[in-house]
Amino acid sequence: MFRVVPVLRPAWLPALLFFGVLLVQGCSLLPKKEAAADTAAPPLVRSGDTGADQTRKDGDRGARRDAFTVDVRGPDTVREYLALHLEIQRYRALDDLGATEISRLMVAAEANARELLGTLGYFTPTLTLELNETPASTKAPREIVITVEPGELTRVSNVQLSYGGAIADDPTAEAQRDSIRTAWALRPGLPFTQQGWDNAKATALRSLTAKRFPTGSIEVSRAEVDADRQEARLSATYQSGPAYRFGPLVLRGTERYDADGARRIAQLPTGTDYDQQKLLDAQQRLASSGYYDSVFLTLDTESGNPLAAPVIAQLREAPMQKVVLGAGFTTDSGPRLSVDHIHNQLPLLGWRAVSRLSVDTDVKSLSTEWNAIPDDHGWRWFAGAGLKSETSGSYVVDSGRLRSGRSKSSGHIDRSYFLQYDYAQNRGTNAPPSASAVTANWGWTGRYFDDNAVPTRGFALALELAAGYTLTGEQLPFTRTYARWLGVLPLGFAEDRDAATLARRSRLQLRAEAGAVSAKDSAQIPSTLMFLTGGDTTVRGYSYRQIGTVRSDGQIVAGRYLGVVSAEWQRPFVYKDKLTEWESVVFVDAGAVADKPGELKPKVGVGVGARWRSPVGPVQADLAYGVDTKKFRLHFRLGFTF
Repeated sequence: MFRVVPVLRPAWLPALLFFGVLLVQGCSLLPKKEAAADTAAPPLVRSGDTGADQTRKDGDRGARRDAFTVDVRGPDTVREYLALHLEIQRYRALDDLGATEISRLMVAAEANARELLGTLGYFTPTLTLELNETPASTKAPREIVITVEPGELTRVSNVQLSYGGAIADDPTAEAQRDSIRTAWALRPGLPFTQQGWDNAKATALRSLTAKRFPTGSIEVSRAEVDADRQEARLSATYQSGPAYRFGPLVLRGTERYDADGARRIAQLPTGTDYDQQKLLDAQQRLASSGYYDSVFLTLDTESGNPLAAPVIAQLREAPMQKVVLGAGFTTDSGPRLSVDHIHNQLPLLGWRAVSRLSVDTDVKSLSTEWNAIPDDHGWRWFAGAGLKSETSGSYVVDSGRLRSGRSKSSGHIDRSYFLQYDYAQNRGTNAPPSASAVTANWGWTGRYFDDNAVPTRGFALALELAAGYTLTGEQLPFTRTYARWLGVLPLGFAEDRDAATLARRSRLQLRAEAGAVSAKDSAQIPSTLMFLTGGDTTVRGYSYRQIGTVRSDGQIVAGRYLGVVSAEWQRPFVYKDKLTEWESVVFVDAGAVADKPGELKPKVGVGVGARWRSPVGPVQADLAYGVDTKKFRLHFRLGFTF
């Protein structure tokens, strides 16, 4: 059945109306007459905009310019600082700013400039601000010129430091109070700057909280500036809080390893006065022990008993065993591959074992080192064994070593005493005879650098003494003595106390080595106990261990006496008045090896090099000329060790 729908049904009326509206709107899209274009409404103009500026905005959108440029004129001491920190610089990119808005910004810029100059110690400056039209400039249509005459520099006239809390009346804290006053950086007569004032207060606070008073704070600080007299009077009151002592070590996160072992490794001086450096040393001992992947020690100042404040150790334990693959390169031995196996708890003994297989161009070695957890006095038992094949002089030496004894590392001093067995077999044409020996050894190393990883001043000394018997051929007694010293001396004026000034100073690094093996001429001493030199860390300009005793047939063998000296001038590289991570060096090395002291004839190497303080340690590259070989040699290595 068909159904008839009336055409004039009411529902169709809205549809017809809507269609009509669309038709009318579509007509507005048809092309306009020329007259319509001529009578178009003018564009909206902001207050302060000129017709030329508006034309530029509408017609040159593709080549957008800044609203203005800022040109600061004045002495170098203030010009760059103002150009970098003036707040008005943030508004340059707003290209629709008019003259009125820019004028308001200039008023604020003057106050901002005076504030910035005050932080540099200039409180009576003369400022002139000009607004110039620069329509032909490709940068901006306007230029703001700020001319600065900073005036007289304000200097510190008086410093008053006072204390509150336990440090104020404690006679045992007199040395600490005097140390803070003596180390105060912003002394009378020095220019007053906001940064210098902040740094001086912060440095004094660190000195206060570093020992005995970890909760110390700045109670009151005041800088009274007399702009007319260019003087600043400074005063600061430090609130020390109570004196603290180390309490028990509280371990958190221990599962695999003995808690008492962690306490003995940390060597925290429980019961003594709080010392931030001792806390950091304990943290470093735990972190470098190999038993923990992460270590963080904090003093609990909220326990309520300052005389026995617990030290909280947040630990994340390392796996019981792990294998580490390594690759490296040195100009001494070329590319190197290594495999390390670490076992943190050997069965039965409970010692930590590190075993290594290493292969490079001239050296192949297999070794293992076992270490016990230290006792309450810091001494630990150790044992080790190793096999090595290496090129020494004109021969390949296959050697083996066994040792066992005790060692201790405390602060900046390492000590050890041990028994050792050595054998060495030389391979090659007319090679020296094989030899073996047993020795009793004592070793001592002291490091007194400002930074053991990247030293800029200080010194270090290592001593080794051994007495033993040869086991091959005729059994004869012998002694072995070895000493090594390195000193870093900053050059310049001793009164320069500022850290930035010290960092820029050049340095002289001096190095000396000496060794002697005393025995009968007939004694067959293993070559691994005698001396060879040359290479990246000894005498540059010569290959690794290629300076030795020269026999009548021209072959080079290890000798009984050693002497090495070196002088290196290190100069930090400053670019655009900023200290970089680079340094240049010039050096002279000399070394000699012989079987008799009177036969020592030094071989000299001279050269230049560069140093880069990379995130993983200092990178050292040297180009050296061997005076004896008359050849250049490149030396490259990573890190600093002594």
